Amino acid sequence: MVAGHLREQNGIYQIILSYKDANGKRKTKQISTGLKIRGNARNAERMLQQARQEFTPPEMAAEQGKEVNPEELSSLDTDVAAHQSDNRSLNGFSETTMDKPDVNFTSSKNTNKQGNKKKRVIPPVNPNLMLKPVDQILFCDYMLFWLKSMRHSVDEDTFAGYQCGIESSIYPYFLEKGFTLSDLEKNPQLIKDYYDYLMDTRKVSANTVIHRHANIRKALQELYIDGTINCNPADRVKKPIKEVFVGSIYNAEELDQMFRVFRGDPLEQIVIFASYYGMRRSEIIGLKWKNIDFVRKTISVKHVVVESCIDGKLKMIKKDKPKTKSSNRSLPLVPQLEELLVKLLRNQQHNAKLFGDSYNKEFREYINVDPMGNLIKPNFVTQHFRLICDKNELKHIRFHDLRHSCATLLYDSGIDMKAIQEWLGHSNISTTMNIYAHLNYKNKVISANAIAGIIPNYKEKEPRAAAN
Repeated sequence: MVAGHLREQNGIYQIILSYKDANGKRKTKQISTGLKIRGNARNAERMLQQARQEFTPPEMAAEQGKEVNPEELSSLDTDVAAHQSDNRSLNGFSETTMDKPDVNFTSSKNTNKQGNKKKRVIPPVNPNLMLKPVDQILFCDYMLFWLKSMRHSVDEDTFAGYQCGIESSIYPYFLEKGFTLSDLEKNPQLIKDYYDYLMDTRKVSANTVIHRHANIRKALQELYIDGTINCNPADRVKKPIKEVFVGSIYNAEELDQMFRVFRGDPLEQIVIFASYYGMRRSEIIGLKWKNIDFVRKTISVKHVVVESCIDGKLKMIKKDKPKTKSSNRSLPLVPQLEELLVKLLRNQQHNAKLFGDSYNKEFREYINVDPMGNLIKPNFVTQHFRLICDKNELKHIRFHDLRHSCATLLYDSGIDMKAIQEWLGHSNISTTMNIYAHLNYKNKVISANAIAGIIPNYKEKEPRAAAN
């Protein structure tokens, strides 16, 4: 069975088939389904699967004495206007004889020669896919099958990351190549070629490729464990070296200037939480009033809010599960922040009474809401922070770099790495050491000075005056 996918063109689903000719060169064929885009995704997918099963490459057809229809063998780059089959259906299927789709399809967009947007449709998963032999299972189809199996096995934000990487990058690439599971098992270089394509052609970072590698390896590992394949081909592929990112930071004077700039701003308390406590953005947005103990003067980090794109829709994900177990931590409530929080609580109570039924009561338990009671979105924090910094000509840093600024100030104040680890909520001290290894330079200087005394002094002595 040849590889294939659906493409939208001029409001009609087009079937794009991919195969290799007698010389091993990959070619594509375009066939119009005659189906309009709206309400026909499932119908078009059925026609695609039938076309993939029944299509015979021209060379093979000639050998078998079959007549080849040139209209159905037009290439992907051929202008759709050259086709006379836009208004007909493949193999007699029509829009009215099939069921309407009951699922939503996520697609990635590109542009054709005329500048019109085209969508790559992600087909529904075949539940019987794994009943086929491995040499008949396309790797791209298996990745969709695996993705669906993970939907309820991991957190929503984790699944969102899987979905983004697979549907926008892994699936389209391997769909075009038409490689089967058997192909990858026999030749792991096919996976390495994908990594090289990402870095050389798409110019993505090594860290992004490492994420794609993790997705592919995890998916193939399940096949290896259940005996479907004899080895995990991803384990035989060398992944790129991880890039070490060192962000910019604010020193004490720059932080003081930033605090003055954000005074009275919707992010005023948010930048304090990030700078003084080194809290992650998700932890700050997830803070609730019950996490503030005004009696014991403590702040408890137990809840997070993240924003992820799932099935093409941006979703706020709220969960009582911070990044790691160590992220659950209690921190002291300093007087300056306590005063600001009390003022903030009074303002929220006032706004709730002032706006009445128009006030959003869904997020009343959260600290960081706007005047109408809507929870401040994580992406707004990042965008607004940069906007205000640029407007006031502050040094450009990322919002997350406020967390790094906090760690640097703690270390410069003589706080040891173990205490910094607990303050930031890292799972183990090695994480802290790896991220902030550059901070150990002070210790290296102390060590160098400690042993400097045993090194001979090679300073050239002044020559003695000659005796008269």
